[in-house]
Amino acid sequence: MKKLKHIEEEWLLRGHTCLSFPWEVQCLCDLGRSRLRLSVQLAPTALSRQSLEKMQLYLVLLLISYLLTPIGASILGRCVVAKKLYDGGLNYFEGYSLENWVCLAYFESKFNPSAVYENSRDGSTGFGLFQIRDNEWCDHGKNLCSVSCTALLNPNLKDTIECAKKIVKGKQGMGAWPVWSRNCQLSDILDRWLDGCEL
Repeated sequence: MKKLKHIEEEWLLRGHTCLSFPWEVQCLCDLGRSRLRLSVQLAPTALSRQSLEKMQLYLVLLLISYLLTPIGASILGRCVVAKKLYDGGLNYFEGYSLENWVCLAYFESKFNPSAVYENSRDGSTGFGLFQIRDNEWCDHGKNLCSVSCTALLNPNLKDTIECAKKIVKGKQGMGAWPVWSRNCQLSDILDRWLDGCEL
């Protein structure tokens, strides 16, 4: 049987790369702190070349739509985050400007309100946009915010904002987030976090 000519097509969309070959479709997905590789083996080459190319395109589009719906929907834009935090009353709450909160959200979760990361230092798990720790603030631990940890993953950010207000009222202020102290507190470009945003 005549060997099909190698065909490679590449799509770059929001950090996801899909490669299509006559015998296989592969998608490599950037998920922030991890990467996912999906591979679909195509049927034997009894199909015509035109049918095979249509099948490749269909599979690639199917994989992209499957991957982007949950992933893309969970990442918020910088200005969307700024607007939600502003509407939630965080601008100059306890003296901290909105730029500080947007900076914190980026360095904690890359603006992903559904992020869940384990902290290897103390065994706690961080939830949501600000990576609020479960051992102190939500219902897996002391629950000082009187909120379920899963509620902190809601993209409307209401519970996240209310819990953040309780945290920042503590004696450490925003220093309760070491990431803020390292990346935002003394930043000389803090005002850039609101560039182009209409609040």
